[in-house]
Amino acid sequence: MGAGKFERIGVLGAGLMGPGIAQIFAWHGCQVSLWDIDSQALSQVKERIRQNFAPFVKLDLVDEKEIEPSLERIKLSSDLDDFCQGQDLVIEAVSERLEVKRQVFSDLEARVSPTTVLASNTSAIIIGKIAKGARYPGRILGTHFWNPAQVIPCVEVIKGPNTSPEVFQEVYDLMIRAGKKPVKVLKDVPGFLGSRLQQALWREAMKLVEDGVASPADIDALVRHSLGLRLAFLGPFETADLAGLDLVELVQKDLYPVLDCSAEPSPLVKEKISRGELGVKTQQGFYSWPPEKARRVISTRDEVLLRIIKQLPTFGRP
Repeated sequence: MGAGKFERIGVLGAGLMGPGIAQIFAWHGCQVSLWDIDSQALSQVKERIRQNFAPFVKLDLVDEKEIEPSLERIKLSSDLDDFCQGQDLVIEAVSERLEVKRQVFSDLEARVSPTTVLASNTSAIIIGKIAKGARYPGRILGTHFWNPAQVIPCVEVIKGPNTSPEVFQEVYDLMIRAGKKPVKVLKDVPGFLGSRLQQALWREAMKLVEDGVASPADIDALVRHSLGLRLAFLGPFETADLAGLDLVELVQKDLYPVLDCSAEPSPLVKEKISRGELGVKTQQGFYSWPPEKARRVISTRDEVLLRIIKQLPTFGRP
């Protein structure tokens, strides 16, 4: 990435998101430290990242010779004191629980330099709550990477109520240098941009299933073969303009009164959880997920997404 403010980056958490985030910055030349208290999770990280690179190599987006140097730039650590030394930026990617994140930021503030920027990968919790009580709230913000982090270009850069404008812009610029497609979230609202839009779609989809209008499989097919295809190229406002805002208004008049507006989680989801059907992690959710099927779907997902991204002007090589 060349000379810049953020050359040493720490990623806290080796679960779902951390390895992909570490991969991004290591591939783009940063020295990366990845911390987790779970030594078993850490022991699997480099192999996970090596596998993450496979579809990139297959599609000629990464030269195979780049993989080992990238892995060598990643230092694994289970010692928080050691992890915190010398970092320019630390990105927290731990459990999506407010009390856990607050404790993490408290632990980080006690160990890092006052100039180290601290970011949360939260997908929904407002930054102001996470930063509450911080000694230096101006250096705290959100950087919401989308799963899989190494594949999806977008990163939401979220300005907390006390985030310094300089820090906000510097982190936004960092994401561009790291080949991502950042968007600025200027107001600290729950769910930011992407999670709010996604949950609005999910709420209506689940309500349609609850009401017997269609099956999960048919709704998934509808989204994959219509909305999903178009959304890869056109956002909602572009689509509205192309359709004509007069038509948009007519449809809204008919549909808005009957769309689901429940403020509670879906009864369908609650029922699944009560039966221990949590999705891939329990091999059963709305669908059955034997391990081989899950691995195949994830692998195919990453390759398909990269094939689409390769055609868009958003994918940046180092």
